[in-house]
Amino acid sequence: MGTTVEPLTVGQVAQRFGVTVRTLHHYDEIGLLVPSGRTAAGYRLYTGDDLARLQQVVVYRRLELPLDRIAELLDGGEDAAEHLRRQRATVMSRLGELTELVAAIDRALEREMTDTPATTDDLKELFGDGFKDEYQQEAQERWGETDQWRQSQARTSRYTKADWAQVKQEADAVNAAFVTAKRSGVPADGDAAMDAAEAHRRHIEERFYDVSHAWHRNLAELYVGDPRFTATFEQLEPGLAQYVHDAIDANSTRHGA
Repeated sequence: MGTTVEPLTVGQVAQRFGVTVRTLHHYDEIGLLVPSGRTAAGYRLYTGDDLARLQQVVVYRRLELPLDRIAELLDGGEDAAEHLRRQRATVMSRLGELTELVAAIDRALEREMTDTPATTDDLKELFGDGFKDEYQQEAQERWGETDQWRQSQARTSRYTKADWAQVKQEADAVNAAFVTAKRSGVPADGDAAMDAAEAHRRHIEERFYDVSHAWHRNLAELYVGDPRFTATFEQLEPGLAQYVHDAIDANSTRHGA
């Protein structure tokens, strides 16, 4: 694409590709897409390579990635094929979710036509993960400028539905280890509890972002400081939030943090 397209002005790009001049100027100002050609009069021109980058920007924007994250991806040294593979995987994951949603709506329509009451599971199927949007937004506002957030976004943007199912299975296994240790009477600073805490840290590190033992200790404060985190653990076992907090604290100390 980059070698077969004649250089275009800002106005020409806007007219041909449906991207507003204002948007192009903004991309230029923040360094996301800086036209690399010049006319004899000094006006900027978009070369074929610039338009190839614009195409990647537009696709990532359609996938709802923030501009700073797009810049990191495009400047990360990957070739166009790798970007397209990532974009395709993301689209296929969402396509699978939408297909399931269509099936759920069809079943809801069938229940409506036959006057069949919906069960709790039926409602959950329709709600899906939408209820997480509020927490996702809050998390981005709280941690969006951190390296951990950016690393997590980069990794999870590639996850398929099968990947997420595996992540959940791994998380459930870690939580089960905490519950087993607590119910067995193991103190929070006992080996079994600290081993569960270390497995918890490794799970985060392997699946989401690099997490030191010191950072892990700070993360544990949320489990007892935020009622929503606390409730998640308490649903598994009464007193588990404090137990997990204390086990993480003990494990962090064990590793010199």
